[in-house]
Amino acid sequence: MASYILKRLLLIVPTLLGIVTLNFFLVQAAPGGPVEAMIAKITGQGQSAEEMALRQEDASGGPQIAGEGDGIMDKYKGGENISPELIKKIEKLYGFDKPLLERYFVTIKKFLCFDFGESFFKDRTVVEMIKERLPVSASLGIWSSLLIYLIGIPAGIRKAVKHGTPFDAWTSFFMILGGAVPVFLFAVILIIFFAGGSYFSIFPLRGLVSDGFSEMSLPGKIGDYLWHMCLPVISMVIGGFASLALLTKNSFLEELRKQYVITARAKGLTENRVLYGHVFRNAMLIVISGFPAAFISMFFTGSLLIEVIFSLDGMGLMGFEAAINRDYPVMFATLYIFTLLGLLLNIISDLTYVLVDPRISFKSAEDA
Repeated sequence: MASYILKRLLLIVPTLLGIVTLNFFLVQAAPGGPVEAMIAKITGQGQSAEEMALRQEDASGGPQIAGEGDGIMDKYKGGENISPELIKKIEKLYGFDKPLLERYFVTIKKFLCFDFGESFFKDRTVVEMIKERLPVSASLGIWSSLLIYLIGIPAGIRKAVKHGTPFDAWTSFFMILGGAVPVFLFAVILIIFFAGGSYFSIFPLRGLVSDGFSEMSLPGKIGDYLWHMCLPVISMVIGGFASLALLTKNSFLEELRKQYVITARAKGLTENRVLYGHVFRNAMLIVISGFPAAFISMFFTGSLLIEVIFSLDGMGLMGFEAAINRDYPVMFATLYIFTLLGLLLNIISDLTYVLVDPRISFKSAEDA
């Protein structure tokens, strides 16, 4: 087992390198970029102080000779409206004055040391932004995943045991409804009823904690944190546990029809012994295999709209804003972290197989 885990950990390095490399060149090849974004802001309305300084520096540079820098001006959309010298300054500002391969190797070298650089547009280091927003996404992802599995698996087992009964029928209706309705709609409904929308004002509408959080006692901090987490987590759990419960039910039903279950019952084993001593470990394998993808989805894509609706500044919202604004350091850092997290979760998923079913062994994988 130890050698297997070591091999999997070592395989993370080339896998992560390949994924980061693919993402890097795909993003670089995509139309648009930080240079185009800055050009659009300079030639448009509402310039920032940095943009105005670049513009003023360009204006003080004197008249341009006709035809000078035509190549670089045509390189970027909107570049024909400003001087080539200013475009070169913008390229240098974002590191685009260097060749593509040089930028790639610099990025890889920094990523190995978890140095993600500075945001192009936030004037902050990416590590600072991640430290600030990671607790929000971690709270949503961990609590939601925990509750989804704690509710969905027992519910699925119960439905499998009660298959064909009225209980199975009416719970299936609500689960299909929960799986079909978008998560953000549940969030809006909860806000309307419980966060000062039209009925009750029980829960806060925004933020991870209250303003005076640092001055609270430890029990007060825990209560305030859970109070703020309640509605966002419930919104994500309602839509998530339904699909897991139905998957668990179908997996159990498939196992219950197999010959070994009939044999176990013929030997006089109790129903609980059959379910949890024999069926459970076989039926749970397919559920466990989907955990890494489900957690990453819950951590990033699933929480994006929830973060927007409840005004929570998390990793999902940060990654989305970075993609819209072409903030490459933030984009690459987000992809790097979620990829690394997914690879580690895959190893944890493999270890969980052994905990659920001790018959599984990685000895052959170790010998390979």
